[in-house]
Amino acid sequence: AVAAALAERNRDLRPTAAPPPRHRGLLATPAQGFYGILSQNVQMHDMFELVQTIADSVANVLIYGETGTGKELVARAIHDASSRHGRPFVTMDCSALARELMESELFGHEKGAFTGAHDRHIGRFERANTGTLFLDEVANIDPGIQAKLLRVLQSRTFERVGGQKSISVDVRIIAATNVPLDELVAAGKFRDDLYHRLNVVEINLPPLRERAEDIPLLALEFLKRFARQNNKDVRGLTDAAVQSLRGYRWPGNVRELENVILQAVVLAKSPLLDTADLPRRITQPVEGQTALPTKLTAQLEEPEKQILINAIRQHGGNIKRTAEMLEISRTTLYAKLKKYQIDPDAIR
Repeated sequence: AVAAALAERNRDLRPTAAPPPRHRGLLATPAQGFYGILSQNVQMHDMFELVQTIADSVANVLIYGETGTGKELVARAIHDASSRHGRPFVTMDCSALARELMESELFGHEKGAFTGAHDRHIGRFERANTGTLFLDEVANIDPGIQAKLLRVLQSRTFERVGGQKSISVDVRIIAATNVPLDELVAAGKFRDDLYHRLNVVEINLPPLRERAEDIPLLALEFLKRFARQNNKDVRGLTDAAVQSLRGYRWPGNVRELENVILQAVVLAKSPLLDTADLPRRITQPVEGQTALPTKLTAQLEEPEKQILINAIRQHGGNIKRTAEMLEISRTTLYAKLKKYQIDPDAIR
């Protein structure tokens, strides 16, 4: 009965399919998503199921993803799907603050703790009590702060800067990074013990170029929102515009797509966005920007399994270099190796 209930819940949370291409293009229609995340991609759906599985646990979560892939949206989905929903969801961008300010922002400070501390300041940990604290770009945390953060994760207690009183908190930590923390650990730039405390559950977000089927769906959702906000009569995209959007590699991922659609809607002069409404880098990519013959997307006419075998053999079984050559994430590569039952060690 429990399994059946979970299956029914999963079906209810699946997004609806994107509207099919029409003669004049794609028209914006209502879309359904997983806690605000829209996707038709298999990897993303697997991630949705993982979020549901871990939501009510107390385990800390580490989210990997390139800039602009939506790491904070995933963190919010974990919070909203959990028993902590309705309680504080506090965010902190660890790349935006100097060491002194970061310590005060995380743990708070007492009045007179340092020059300019005219009042007591309540930090993010206290504000997130009984809820979730999202640490974005956690790789940028200063080594001295890493030690204090580790202590809080171990004991769930801390003192404000300049304070003596020990404060207890019940906070779930979700951290995010666009840099592999294991590589920083190996380089001595991130504490190994803190890494393992944060990385209880690991979530890998694929870049937008690996979920091309989502580009029209996301573009239409952004179009609908920005048309409403800007009082513009823009209702959809032409087929040519959709083709240009799908052909671009999106180094800035979903955030870049969002900005492109905002600009196009604001400047649009007709109900359907066309290629003329898109930036030149989208419609006329520079030479060399399209996929090279060694990349997976350019070799669809070849059996995918053989492509993978050739690439792994070329790089002596090195997964990282193979994924970089094929321009797919390591998570995607591992999934494909499992799908085709390929053992990298056997074909070096």
